[in-house]
Amino acid sequence: MPVYLWEGKNKKGDKQKGELDAASEDAVRAHLNRLRLTPVKIKKKPKDLFENVSFLQPKVTEKDIIIFARQFSTMIDAGLPIIQCIDIQYGQQKNPTFKKILKNIKDSVESGSTLADSLKKFPKEFDDLFVNMVAAGEAGGILDTILRRLAAYMEKASKLKKQVKGAMTYPIIVLIVAALVIAVILVFVIPVFKEMFEDMGGQLPGPTLIVISISNFVKSKILYILLGIVLFIIAFKRWYKTAKGRALVDDVLLKLPIFGILLRKVAIAKFTRTMGTMLASGVAILEALDIVAKTSGNKTVETSIYRVRSGIAEGRTMADPLAEGDVFPAMVCQMIAVGESTGALDAMLEKIADFYDDEVDQAVENLTSMIEPFMMVFLGLTIGGLVVSMYLPIFKMAGMVGG
Repeated sequence: MPVYLWEGKNKKGDKQKGELDAASEDAVRAHLNRLRLTPVKIKKKPKDLFENVSFLQPKVTEKDIIIFARQFSTMIDAGLPIIQCIDIQYGQQKNPTFKKILKNIKDSVESGSTLADSLKKFPKEFDDLFVNMVAAGEAGGILDTILRRLAAYMEKASKLKKQVKGAMTYPIIVLIVAALVIAVILVFVIPVFKEMFEDMGGQLPGPTLIVISISNFVKSKILYILLGIVLFIIAFKRWYKTAKGRALVDDVLLKLPIFGILLRKVAIAKFTRTMGTMLASGVAILEALDIVAKTSGNKTVETSIYRVRSGIAEGRTMADPLAEGDVFPAMVCQMIAVGESTGALDAMLEKIADFYDDEVDQAVENLTSMIEPFMMVFLGLTIGGLVVSMYLPIFKMAGMVGG
């Protein structure tokens, strides 16, 4: 069915634009009349030459899903039927990839499927957490509330992710720039000094000889070094994909002196926020734990959560198996135990998540303040050391001339 771009005016004279799948222009005009709009312009939308080339199409971002959930919640709360809500979102969606997904979801719902089953067909865009919460909302007749909770949860989770990425971006960029500067000095600058020193003759200082030897090695083996780095990265990625490799790396990351503390706090905040949101939405606790474990992002945390799930299946509380591991602090376990005993576990989990969100803010700030002086010392010792070692012979000659 062709897609038409339309432009119309309401009774006040305000212009509105949109697009619609329709059999003909007459069908579009009829649609605009139902909306009480006077048609101004109707034309067929030109075809995208690259619409079937998937890697050239824009991806559906987390922001797209958050806006979708927020708007959907507002429209459901206003009393609009689900199909009309999807149709409105489809009409105003600018991302062509997401637009196709919304069209498929609308067709699926119109054919009799539930909204959750329709969303489940697109696991990359709508994960298990999203689908299960929507299913719980449909079953309980509180879809608007569930979608609002989902949007709020995703916004906080996105903020948490950005904080961690922001904390790591600065040192990574500095290290990359430092590596490039050192490589340029060793490959291009030091050989020039070497030729000058050879013309001058005389015995070179020890640090200068060491730097020249490193420069000769790097210059002659640069291709092998680059190839070795690429092969190491590929091998590490493949090894990390294995169960043993991922378990070892994730465990080591959590035990790192500074960064490990940040990762642990992020894991606790994510676990408590996700678990609290799902329990408050009516998702069964065993199903919620299974989803939370899969989306934890760390094998050590995942193993700890599955141990909790097994304990609850055997009739134990959530707090006891959590306390047996070394991922969750005693304070968290005790607060969860209080939440279970008072029947307000979801509210207690939300309080813990709020507390650890603040802890992550502080940890990121501390990490940044600690990294900056470390990076300054590193740059001074590496780049500064190279420069000084190459100027030592010049200083030596100046001393001899002065003497």
